Amino acid sequence: MVQQAETEGRGEIDDNDLPTSPPHPLIIAVSTAARGGLLWLCAAAVLTWRGHARVAVRGVLAGGCGMAVSHALAPLVGRRRPRARDLPARRALPERPSSSSFPSKHATTAAAFATAVALERPSSGLWAMPLAAIVCYSRPRTRAHWPSDVYGGAALGVLIAVALRRSLRRLG
Repeated sequence: MVQQAETEGRGEIDDNDLPTSPPHPLIIAVSTAARGGLLWLCAAAVLTWRGHARVAVRGVLAGGCGMAVSHALAPLVGRRRPRARDLPARRALPERPSSSSFPSKHATTAAAFATAVALERPSSGLWAMPLAAIVCYSRPRTRAHWPSDVYGGAALGVLIAVALRRSLRRLG
């Protein structure tokens, strides 16, 4: 991996133009909370508590579909994760992912949940989309994924949410 000194004071950067230093604790916390969809279940609980159960159900349904599709697709692709075990950015995560890297399951689930929520209730998208963006950013920032894994996962998540919305509209 090609590394060069960065002049902005973030330490070293790699060939992905991301710092190699440990990420901000918020980035680590959000990435960790998103593991297994826990962050999105908590977001759905808040939506339900605020009287938006239908929005919560749509978000969880889309996120669950996104997670299932990305888990099914990843072994077929079989892409290796970035070699970054010794970087402080990777050591900051409590998890040590070893499954196929493409697509990012975190990104697929985040994008599917946030898109479904935003499509159902645009004002809720004002917080769901930035939260999903943090999850997506966290994956290459912590060197758990290549940036293209996240782009592909996010695109897949958006497609799943849109397809789910269309399917549910047809049903009733």
